[in-house]
Formats: sequence, C-alpha cells, structure tokens
Amino acid sequence: MSDSSAGKITVGIVGASGYGGVQLVRLLTQHPEVELVYLGGDSSAGQPYTDIYPHLADSVNLTVEPVDLSAIAERCQAVFLSLPNGLAHTMAPTLLERGCKVLDLSADYRFENLNTYQAWYGGDSGTDRFANRTDQVTAAEAVYGLPELFRDRIRDARLVGCPGCYPTASLLGIAPLLKQGLAQPETLIIDAKSGTSGGGRVAKTNMLLAEASNSLGAYGVARHRHTPEIEQICTHLARHDVTVQFTPHLIPMVRGILATIYATLRDPGLVRDDLLTIYSAFYRASPWVTVLPNGTYPQTKWAWGTNRCYIGLETDPRTGRVIVMSAIDNLMKGQASQAVQCFNLMMGLDEDLGLPTTTFYP
Repeated sequence: MSDSSAGKITVGIVGASGYGGVQLVRLLTQHPEVELVYLGGDSSAGQPYTDIYPHLADSVNLTVEPVDLSAIAERCQAVFLSLPNGLAHTMAPTLLERGCKVLDLSADYRFENLNTYQAWYGGDSGTDRFANRTDQVTAAEAVYGLPELFRDRIRDARLVGCPGCYPTASLLGIAPLLKQGLAQPETLIIDAKSGTSGGGRVAKTNMLLAEASNSLGAYGVARHRHTPEIEQICTHLARHDVTVQFTPHLIPMVRGILATIYATLRDPGLVRDDLLTIYSAFYRASPWVTVLPNGTYPQTKWAWGTNRCYIGLETDPRTGRVIVMSAIDNLMKGQASQAVQCFNLMMGLDEDLGLPTTTFYP
C-alpha cells in the first residue's frame, strides 16, 4: 500500500459515476487530508471522469479505471464502495486482507444477520449475487456507520456498512425515544418522503419529469427494504425486538428526506419542553444534529448539500403521542457525507473535517 508524498491519506472510490459517487468525489477532492487517487467503474471504465461530470473539470483529473482489487489495495489506504447491492461483499474481504479500510455504501454490510439481508435483497435483477455468501467472518466485523450512535466502534473499525438514507433520517429521530425509554416501541410509525435522486442515476420510468412532477405517491408499502434495517437498530436501542410501520413516498424534488415519526409516550404528561431538553442532551456531542427550538419544524432545504440533520419535536396531549420531524439531504447525511464522517473517525481525524456545514439558500 502506497502513501501520498504529501502525507495525505490515499483514497479510492469504486462506483464513482452515480449520484452518491459524485458527491464523494466532490467531498474528497476538497478534503484537506485526502488525496483521491483511484476511481473505479465498469460501464464507465476508460472515460475521463469529467466526460461524465464536466462541471468538475477544474478539480478532478482522473480517468475511470476497471475495477482491480490489487490496484486499489496497492494505491489506497481506504476505499469507498458506492455500488449496487450485492457487489461489495465480493470485494471487501480481499481489500481488508490487503490492508485497505473499506466503507460500503450499499446494504451488504448493514445487517448483523445475513439471512435478513438475503430475505429482503435476494431478488435483485434475478441474479444470484446475494446467495451463498462466504464472507460471514467479514460481515461479523462490520460496524453500522451511524456515528451519532456508534461513534466509538467506528473509530476502531476496518469495515463500515454505511446506513441507508431513510434509516438515517428515521433513526436519528427515534433514537432518544427508545434509548431513554420514552415511547412505546410497538407504536412507532414512520412516514417519510424522499426526493427523486434517491432512485439513483439509472433511467427509470417513474423518475421521468413527466411522471414524477406534480405528483406525490407512496411506494414499497409494508415491504420497503429499509424496514429491517430500521428495526435492527431500534431493537438494539430498546434492548428487545421492535417492529415499525414504515411507509416511504416519492416527492417531486431532487434531493432531501423528511421523516415524520409518531409514537405513543409512556408518560403522556411529558411536554415538548421536556423532550427538547432530553433530545438536546442526547445529541450534545453530535455536531451534525441540530435540535430545533420550540415551534420550529425542519425543512429539507435547510439540509441541502450539508451533513446536517435537523430535528423538530411536538407533543399532542390529546392523543398522548410525540411527533418527531427529521430532515436530511439524502445524498449527503443519507449517503456520501455520512460515509466521509465515518472515514474521518476511522482515520483518527476530526469528525467534521472536510464536510460542508451550511446549505446554499434559497
């Protein structure tokens, strides 16, 4: 494995041509402790990266290379795998064996139980790349990459399974409720809405402007793949099995997620001020979570282009419920910038290094 002559950390990205990949490229080329030395891809191999994204002509001078694990391990101290589900697990064991730290942005290393992964992801494209996994030892080593909950484990990790965008928004809103025993876990309902970039850069009919514009609809009702991921971490927080009702919606905007979470309070006498105090204390050491003041509810636009999560709270004494609203940029805190946040921790850097703090507005 080579070190940069400037003393920077050498980094590669596999799958740099997608929306998550281009966010990573932007962040890592501006990161003060990183030298981006490798971009890998399949269909885009051989293309100058700026042929795919011309707006980066002033900051990127790399050509997309065929995926070569030996070349990655030789040149990179860390690699981000921004790939479709079912591919990272064929690469990570070799990269780890060669001394390369791995951050996987797919679902391959998010689950403690690989049978759960197989059950929810096994039918992709009719392929068999999800079945008969032989990387059980590697998977058992993976750390779930939500720093606000697993910061200390991420610091010591070689392999991080970066969370999905819906789970990130949902879990940051839910965590204090379950960790502090404030809500009845069986009453959790998550109503979440995402911009169209969450569907990736592949052409899909339902993502066409004529199809998605001026329309709002639910999808994956009662069977969305992020459900077991949310339930796994909720179970960890509550220390017993938790089932949630999760319904995602596609909203006609490019980026952003707003998750609205409903739960019945154990103590119906808890008021909004009490919960604000509890949430603020829970996230006091989390620089990327902003708990909003009384009567202020988050908007997705506030988080655009940043690694920030905005959380707003309300209680309804009539129903005895708490309503938590959580807003993130799905491509950033829900994907690329959160992966860089984990990278910073893994490399012993300041958690917020190289990450944008303020949105572009309006």
